[in-house]
Amino acid sequence: MLRSHTWRTVLNSAAYLIPHLTPGLRVLDVGCGPGTITVDLARRVSPGTVTGVDASAEIVARAAGLAVDEGVPNVAFQVGDVYALDFADDSFDLVHAHQVLQHLANPVAALKELRRVLKPGGILAARDVDYGGVAWYPKLPGLQSWMTAYRAVHYWNGGDPDAGRALKAWARLAGFDAVTSSASIWCFATDAERDWWGESWALRATESDFAAHAIESGAAELSDLRTIAAAWHQWAGDPDGWFGMPHGEIIAVK
Repeated sequence: MLRSHTWRTVLNSAAYLIPHLTPGLRVLDVGCGPGTITVDLARRVSPGTVTGVDASAEIVARAAGLAVDEGVPNVAFQVGDVYALDFADDSFDLVHAHQVLQHLANPVAALKELRRVLKPGGILAARDVDYGGVAWYPKLPGLQSWMTAYRAVHYWNGGDPDAGRALKAWARLAGFDAVTSSASIWCFATDAERDWWGESWALRATESDFAAHAIESGAAELSDLRTIAAAWHQWAGDPDGWFGMPHGEIIAVK
């Protein structure tokens, strides 16, 4: 999981937000993961500050190490709960959430908490994949099995794999009136992209929380997961391989 997340930057994962990034902003990045987007945000808003929050202390430590390695001093990381953030009301100019809301049992409650810590006139930026629109070539049966198992595990964990299409509605339910929607796609097709994405998923299919949850939930057996991993290996090695993931995006103003 972390291997796939370290590829993310503002340019490939939050390009819709770039026009709103100006020097001096105070930014909160929730669900920051290994911190690659967070550190990139900090570079773009300097001399402003960015705080990254994640539920995992291990991941927070890794992100803090990245900031030191990259020589970016205006970013800090801490452990936190998206439903109960340790910040006062009206604290941030901008709150960013990338691939976060799809994993939550109550995304509207989380958005209300994000709205609380935003200053009046502040911006919430959120982006989530919509697995209902994911497509690939060649049409390998093993990848269809992966999609079926992935969706089942995602629901079993309490999330929504089609969150991208619901972001605008969730934001409005959370009290945001001015919500602008957009969409973008991740596309993996070059040799390097297929190797990175396909081999990452080949590993995750049998050696990750996804694999454990698939078996525990009854979404797949170990033999199914090995078949899925083999399909990812095959896809990664196919020069005709193509994979597209659509994302919903919102800019919501408090």
